[in-house]
Amino acid sequence: MWWFQQGLCILPVALVLWTASTFIFDYITAVVLRHVDPLVPYISDTGTVAPERCVFGIMLDMSAFLGVATMFVRYKQVQALTDEEESKLHKLNFLGLVLGWTSSFGMCIVANFQKTTLFSMHLVGAILTFGVGALYILVQTLVSLYMQPHVHGKSIFWVRLSIGVWTFLLPVVLLDFFSVFVSSVIMYNSLPGVDVAHKLHWIPGEMGYIPHIISTISEWSLALSFISFFLTYIRDFQKITLRAEVDLQSNHMYDSPHYSITTPLNQSETSPLLAGCI
Repeated sequence: MWWFQQGLCILPVALVLWTASTFIFDYITAVVLRHVDPLVPYISDTGTVAPERCVFGIMLDMSAFLGVATMFVRYKQVQALTDEEESKLHKLNFLGLVLGWTSSFGMCIVANFQKTTLFSMHLVGAILTFGVGALYILVQTLVSLYMQPHVHGKSIFWVRLSIGVWTFLLPVVLLDFFSVFVSSVIMYNSLPGVDVAHKLHWIPGEMGYIPHIISTISEWSLALSFISFFLTYIRDFQKITLRAEVDLQSNHMYDSPHYSITTPLNQSETSPLLAGCI
């Protein structure tokens, strides 16, 4: 059995690989078709013009679905491993689920409301995806803190804490989440009369170019840190299996009895749904 076939670790692996593939595929397509500049464009800019816009929406919606599934499994795992009297941990766990699903919903908004189509909704989606997503990482890091050492070791906590620091801080102590929006505000205010939302090409040296580069680098860094966090779930998810049990309530599909069937039927079935045999 391969390592990715153990338990449900295929969920976080698929989430990370699919989301990364979405960004890479759209970036390559947009650059080849000369819809954006090669030097760190906004992620949203790479999915603004057809045909990459269509693929971007479909693939990002799938990422949101994988995110919802992964976060739910994580929620159920922590719930099962936590004693009932640990109310603080249960509240943090539920808060993490709400934040995670909200972030996934924001990803759907980003996927379906392009920057050049409805900028205000796209901005709301970006805030939900990255802003609330950063809070999700913070909450899950706190959950890991309270679960060690009786559930897992300190190493996984330090790894998640490091990714959390990366999420909130750029290597040069610039706030990652805030630098995206602060740089964007500076850029928009420094270009009066220019429709920045529809501006996909930038010339080095022009007004607003430096804030634009800072903003795009921050966005890519934030996105990379966010999806990297789910790699820390792989080892945990290898210890989980999910099975579906079918319990038949009747031996026919009619609303009322039609035939008198005397042969007893096997009215229960247990089969793997998402287990290592996929």
